[in-house]
Amino acid sequence: MTLALDHLVIAARTLEEGASWLESRLGVAPVNGGKHALMSTHNRLLSLGDGRYLEVIAIDPAAPAPGRARWYALDSEAMHARLKRGPALIHWAAVTTDIVADAPRAPVELGDVTELVRGDLRWRLTVPADGSLPGGGTFPTLIQWRGRSAAMVLPDSGCRLESLDIAHPSAGPYYAALREMGLPEREPVSFAEGPAGLAARIRTPGGIAVLA
Repeated sequence: MTLALDHLVIAARTLEEGASWLESRLGVAPVNGGKHALMSTHNRLLSLGDGRYLEVIAIDPAAPAPGRARWYALDSEAMHARLKRGPALIHWAAVTTDIVADAPRAPVELGDVTELVRGDLRWRLTVPADGSLPGGGTFPTLIQWRGRSAAMVLPDSGCRLESLDIAHPSAGPYYAALREMGLPEREPVSFAEGPAGLAARIRTPGGIAVLA
């Protein structure tokens, strides 16, 4: 079993606001992704190379209410207040070769392993029933692709992830758990003790950009 960084999650009040925010920082626009019928959300995506990508996600105003809490805490008052200040890097996902075996090994509750589909893409994802973010967004959601991953079908953006720097009061135990679950040292992920937060350092065609 192995783990690897799969994608970063940017949340926004609207997809257009999130895409514009991202393009203003990276100099590259994300491409259309699609809709998630189960969660009534939609997204745009940007390749980061090396099998990684960045997702901009927002509530889909054209979709009916999902009848459950949306993922990534998008229904919470705290997230609504946060996104009023602008789009933000809120979470990350790690790809696994065995999500059923890995999910119970996490030091935080990851939720149910859920089957998802978007167009030709098929995957399994851990989703808490209450829509909360594991570790306040600092411990990754787990994903297992069934066939091609989203990163495989994206055009090269010219952007590359240099590092994902994560802070949390339980940084040591979190990183130790991920290493035990198969996260290699070569993955560009670092943990430090402190108030919960994420910062991604990305090399773009115009230089280095930091998303937080």
